[in-house]
Amino acid sequence: MAIHYLKTGKPDTERSQEDAKVRATVESILGDIGARGDAAVRELSEKFDSFSPASFRLSADEIQALIARVPARDLEDIRFAQDQVRNFAQAQRDSMTDIEVETLPGVFLGHKNIPLRSVGCYVPGGKFPMVASAHMSVLTAAVAGVGRIIAATPPFRGAPNPAVIAAMHMAGAHEIYVMGGIQAIGAMALGTETIAPVDMLVGPGNAFVAEAKRQLYGRVGIDLFAGPTETMVIADDTVDAELCATDLLGQAEHGYNSPAVLLTTSRALAEATLAEIARLLQILPTAETARKSWEDYGEVILCDSHDEMLAVANDIASEHVQVMTDRDDWYLENMHSYGALFLGPRTNVANGDKVIGTNHTLPTKKAGRYTGGLWVGKFLKTHSYQRITTDEAAARIGAYGSRLCMLEGFVGHAEQCNIRVRRYGKRNIPYGEAAE
Repeated sequence: MAIHYLKTGKPDTERSQEDAKVRATVESILGDIGARGDAAVRELSEKFDSFSPASFRLSADEIQALIARVPARDLEDIRFAQDQVRNFAQAQRDSMTDIEVETLPGVFLGHKNIPLRSVGCYVPGGKFPMVASAHMSVLTAAVAGVGRIIAATPPFRGAPNPAVIAAMHMAGAHEIYVMGGIQAIGAMALGTETIAPVDMLVGPGNAFVAEAKRQLYGRVGIDLFAGPTETMVIADDTVDAELCATDLLGQAEHGYNSPAVLLTTSRALAEATLAEIARLLQILPTAETARKSWEDYGEVILCDSHDEMLAVANDIASEHVQVMTDRDDWYLENMHSYGALFLGPRTNVANGDKVIGTNHTLPTKKAGRYTGGLWVGKFLKTHSYQRITTDEAAARIGAYGSRLCMLEGFVGHAEQCNIRVRRYGKRNIPYGEAAE
């Protein structure tokens, strides 16, 4: 391959050092929450958010008062976005059917898709009020039929954000808490004196939230291991630098450590995009954040061919992949490791983040190699069952099962099969004969 880096980001060694510091902080705080419950949550909220209400859970009256403060147009926009998310989630749910098949005469196997009993949805909002994250987690869980949906979001400028609370309520949250960061994740997963623990945690967040979910995985389920927002633009000379630069910086503004990568076969486009990024950073209101991300995590990679771009893209496995080439469908057919694809110049990552209907909680840090993003299926457990309805089937399967158990040395297992052979077989088989 002839791959050239016109710009690189921080080396991996520096990134690993930062991750180690986050791990130690999270471990200590989760231990404190587990030991002291509500008292620890309150102290952490006071420390990190300067927020200590009488109750972190909002009452029905408080929720309605906050919704009343949201302008009518904003409420309508939220409803429109939720309609799109609901429609797509429902179509996905409808594609997941319970099945039962007769695999042999008298042998029936099946599975049922059972909703989780409880989930905790984290909606980021300390720096930017992430209204859309409520649609992606709470609403999708509701479509799946989850019995108890609790949602937590940090205070925004010292108080609950009305639009975020409205979105949570409209999406179907049963309990809403104004809590942020590790304390929210820990409280939902571990439980406290006033918060019953959940079975699963979902939703994006900063590095501390992501690490808290990682450390709690196993005690509760999680949607995926999510790190900082990542974006990749795959472009050839069919598009211009303004489009590429806008799509890169549009995601770099998420945080100070949001990787943004341009893959292109055009040196002219690469150089023009670098210049356009420099120009936009002079006028972008969120330039302070976007500039830091771009300086430390931005990359521009020049490739000789589309095959090379495909190989590099699959290796990086970026969360968001914006494809703007003369062969977008070819990338759709051949990409195998990513969070979500955005095909063609008419769409963009912001559509997926906010309104178009696909879910924006997606795998990062190469997790796209082994998982997709959050979707209605994440809130369903597929459980199998079996049923044997005839004596003949019980004896036949039992005989095979007995011999296979003995092949592995499991005598007790074999006897589970043997007793069925003896009871349901056409002749009285002495003890152990089926295993011989």
